[in-house]
Amino acid sequence: MQIDSTRINHLDWLESEAIHIMREVAAECANPALLFSGGKDSIVMLRLAEKAFRPGKFPFPLLHIDTGHNFPEVIAFRDARVAELGERLIIGHMEDSIRAGRVRLRSEDESRNVHQSVTLLDAIAEHGFDACIGGARRDEEKARAKERIFSFRDEFGQWDPKNQRPELWSLYNTRVHKGENIRVFPISNWTELDVWQYIDREKLEVPSIYYAHWREVVRRPGGLLPVSDLVRPKAGETVETISVRFRTVGDMTCTCPVESTAATAEAIIVETATTRITERGATRMDDQTSEASMELRKKEGYF
Repeated sequence: MQIDSTRINHLDWLESEAIHIMREVAAECANPALLFSGGKDSIVMLRLAEKAFRPGKFPFPLLHIDTGHNFPEVIAFRDARVAELGERLIIGHMEDSIRAGRVRLRSEDESRNVHQSVTLLDAIAEHGFDACIGGARRDEEKARAKERIFSFRDEFGQWDPKNQRPELWSLYNTRVHKGENIRVFPISNWTELDVWQYIDREKLEVPSIYYAHWREVVRRPGGLLPVSDLVRPKAGETVETISVRFRTVGDMTCTCPVESTAATAEAIIVETATTRITERGATRMDDQTSEASMELRKKEGYF
């Protein structure tokens, strides 16, 4: 059957590429896992997995590294979506890493994003995963743009940006020795705008905090911070209640909302198309410091 290319838009091409990559992982890797946090990118990944493998079960479990500082709305969404799909979810708890002395925090309210690598590598070792599939995109942060779709990690879980495998003609090398693994990014060629257009097209549900809502925040040099049990106003700070939404979700101590009235996917698409600030540059305080830069974290084993 001949395909009418005039009826295939850019989302169709991106979807087709991502499905092909997922099927390559399932065919070539012995024990892969799909990272699922309840965030928008991983929600898109679940829909792509459905299109790649349904009506059968996914050929891999879902994996989430839980920092213990997640937004409750996102965790509730994660559990509801997994139950709806009837798939297996493996949770790596950072609290276990802390109790074992593998992660040491300077304070209870310290951002835990930078420490996720330890718990992730422990989960990979415990379950023997040779590949982890995730929803990272090249437009998120400059270090992401240096990475291949199939990203090789050595026996220490580390990434070397100068030692990556070529990917000519979409041919992927999945060979790994014992202890090594691969991180796979099927939506690497997508942008934040593509993700929201796909969410809108597929009518995907996302956690409510992605849409505009009223929330108490404090203004700090790195951006707005939502007031919570983990984030309390400091002396001299004023708590404001304003309309905000989250562009990304993560550790509550460092994930900043943006001022917005966009309450629908269509409104977010318009807002995203006109912004000049990257997703992580505007919303993750820990990505704005050299100590916790994304490239350094990836070299240490971060996804």
